Amino acid sequence: MRAVPAFPVLAVLAMGISAVAAHAQQGFPGGAGSYAISSRGSQIAFAVPQVGGGGIAGRFSSFEGEMTIDPSNVASSRVTISIFPASVTTGKTRVDNFLRSNAVFDTAHEREIRFVSTRVLRTGERTALIEGNLTARGRTVPESFTAELMNSSGRAISFHVVGDVYRSPFGMDVGRPIYSNKVNFDMTLSGVRR
Repeated sequence: MRAVPAFPVLAVLAMGISAVAAHAQQGFPGGAGSYAISSRGSQIAFAVPQVGGGGIAGRFSSFEGEMTIDPSNVASSRVTISIFPASVTTGKTRVDNFLRSNAVFDTAHEREIRFVSTRVLRTGERTALIEGNLTARGRTVPESFTAELMNSSGRAISFHVVGDVYRSPFGMDVGRPIYSNKVNFDMTLSGVRR
């Protein structure tokens, strides 16, 4: 059985953070400042569809990042996110080991996947498009995603992030065409004010 990777979590995380920044422009309560992405209340899930149905579904349990929100100039808001691919889990040991191998993430040599935002564009009262550069296995590719702010309590922020990322630009398209070249992300992320 050949498994397929899912990695662009970074890009997706970043997108969600930018959604917060976008909302801050319209009186986002206490939005200005720096936040740390917290693993508490956060989930980074992915799915790789398979021809005929089914596929691979999993998550990353280890990640970190920070965001800086500037309500007066949303476009200058920034986010940097790192995901540690060795933390990938699908509930199937064989698949997990394959994803960590040099055929996919090569976690023995590649310890981090990194996303750095380059631009935030507001698309609605609570939604935003975030663009940035995702680096994995020595390749940097521009990515963009959509995000929706869910709620804020002053010290904490939560948001929903979704998006698709192609595997082939990163050289991680093993298993095609049986497995889709596209990785679907669906995440709930929370940030805590620094």
